[in-house]
Amino acid sequence: MPHDPYRALYLHLPFCVKRCGYCDFTTAAVPTDAPEIDAYVEDLSLQIRRKAKEGELGAIETVYLGGGTPSHIGLSRLSMLLYTLSLSMHLTPEVECTMEANPESLTERMVRDVWALGVNRLSLGVQSFDEKVLQTLGRAHSADDARRAIEAAQTRFDNVSVDLMCGIPGQSSESFEASVCEAVRLGVTHISVYPLTIEPHTPFDTAVLAGELDEPDDDVEAAHMQIAAHVLTEAGYERYEVASYARPGYQCRHNIAYWTGVPYLGLGRSAATMTQNAERRMRMKDGQVTDDLNARQMAAEDLMLGMRMTCGVTDDQVKRATEQLRDAPATLERLARDGLVVHEGGRWRPTERGWLCGNDLYGELFDLAP
Repeated sequence: MPHDPYRALYLHLPFCVKRCGYCDFTTAAVPTDAPEIDAYVEDLSLQIRRKAKEGELGAIETVYLGGGTPSHIGLSRLSMLLYTLSLSMHLTPEVECTMEANPESLTERMVRDVWALGVNRLSLGVQSFDEKVLQTLGRAHSADDARRAIEAAQTRFDNVSVDLMCGIPGQSSESFEASVCEAVRLGVTHISVYPLTIEPHTPFDTAVLAGELDEPDDDVEAAHMQIAAHVLTEAGYERYEVASYARPGYQCRHNIAYWTGVPYLGLGRSAATMTQNAERRMRMKDGQVTDDLNARQMAAEDLMLGMRMTCGVTDDQVKRATEQLRDAPATLERLARDGLVVHEGGRWRPTERGWLCGNDLYGELFDLAP
């Protein structure tokens, strides 16, 4: 279908040194010298060139190399991929180009070279600085590896993000708070905090069903998220999304694209693409349509996704949505009475309670368009 230009590009690299017990992403644990990685990267490079020839990369503003563990594929393959990218689109400093990395596979040389090839933001999968917690998660790195990786990243990159997990069985509030404080001490500019989710058919799911692992406690996860909010706000980070905090000027533009209805192109195994025009929004994965929304459903989804952001949605956005969704103002008023949103300064914004009861908030808004 004729569609608005893609403005975000996601490249999926589905390889890791080992699979973590909680992971349900499309990834495989393979040795770094495995021929299948070469074949995959060559195919991905071909896809990039093909999309460039079709004129689909001309408006790209953010690029994200995710996985899996992009740093696991090694420098020569990353160089080939990034070189292909630089020939296929305007990979200027104005384009936010993020690469995910794990501490065990990030070296100073890799930092130097990917920076020279156009990456300007690194996102490190740290998860915790507590050795016991890392062991529970089955991570391949130690706390010291994580510290070294952050320091290596900072030799070239101003923009370094870390992921931390909370609500992990056996993880105390003190342990989680210490990890948040350590990330702050190390001077990273962006921190994402994710509660552990037990996904079906993962080793963690099997362990929970067998009674070998405690199920995550919603109250503990909520308490941990509040600890993160307190520590990071005090330290000068701004919460801009339900799970993400940044120093001023270091918000992840690629993350924001997903929550603000920006069309994105995904290349690689199981990478999602979102294509839209004024009447229709489609999401596809591996050639299969996973979402097909009409204009009313798009309006409802935009309100729902907006509530993942601290800035929420503007009165103008609500007014436009009301052209499709007559009940939108009344629903927002009801959500405000329930303490899930607040209306101030010309915006409808989620409250802390709204985020903690996210299923209620998001469900009410998406249900505006049956």
